[in-house]
Amino acid sequence: MTDHEQLGSDPHDIGQTSSSVVPGLTDGYIIGIAMLMVVLAELLLYSGNIRAGVMLHVVTLVALSISSVWIDGTHVSRSLQVLSLLPILRLLNMSMPVFSEMTLYLYVYVYAPMVLPAYFIIKHQSIKKDTLGFHFQGMLKLLPLAVLVGFLIAQGENFTIHAGNLIPDLSLDSILKISIVMIFFVGLGEELVFRSLLQTRLSDSFGPVKGLLLASFLFGVMHSGYGTIYEIFFTSFAGLLLGYMFQRTNSFPLITLTHGLVNIFLFGIIPLMN
Repeated sequence: MTDHEQLGSDPHDIGQTSSSVVPGLTDGYIIGIAMLMVVLAELLLYSGNIRAGVMLHVVTLVALSISSVWIDGTHVSRSLQVLSLLPILRLLNMSMPVFSEMTLYLYVYVYAPMVLPAYFIIKHQSIKKDTLGFHFQGMLKLLPLAVLVGFLIAQGENFTIHAGNLIPDLSLDSILKISIVMIFFVGLGEELVFRSLLQTRLSDSFGPVKGLLLASFLFGVMHSGYGTIYEIFFTSFAGLLLGYMFQRTNSFPLITLTHGLVNIFLFGIIPLMN
């Protein structure tokens, strides 16, 4: 049985289904409200209203948790469960600087805890490895693509945020440290959330094209912390490229490596080469 068969609805026309998990509201409308709450919270943070943004993320997290339990067993609850990872990610991101000033290793403290809720969602929804893209087929042939796309995205993003370096030099030790953090923590964590889980579930609910666009938009919005609208637009575009790569290859290792290389170039190699 495929994922779409398990959902029991037409994934390409979900907004017009004759039945809904909540009477009077279409399923697409329910998921849309959840996404809007995440976006509004990020816009509050972007505007400098930190307290209101954090509070809305907390309210969103509680609402999504309760809602996904209330309507458990539907494609809507699956999407809501995955969307709950976004406020968790933001709250972790904002709280960890209290405990650490180590800029590079701070990413470890933010993304390592994300594995646990993601794991519980995967287990609860019985998501298969093939759906998540957990395979290494064709990776050797795709390595040049990962390097090229990673470098191009990093160059483009460097123009929008003028990133500083997270390592002191280009020694083997420094490159190894930033590579481990950016590939196995940041790249793995964000791609698991945004591509393997969020894009997959939104595609189940809205179809592959809308799922790709919505996941990419949310990926960009979740980069509002840089404080520039250009970064939101650019990371949305970068998310679109990574999401398309995932759709075409269904390779989680590929997009994890590509994402990691973006950050290695952006926060390590490019600033030190200039």
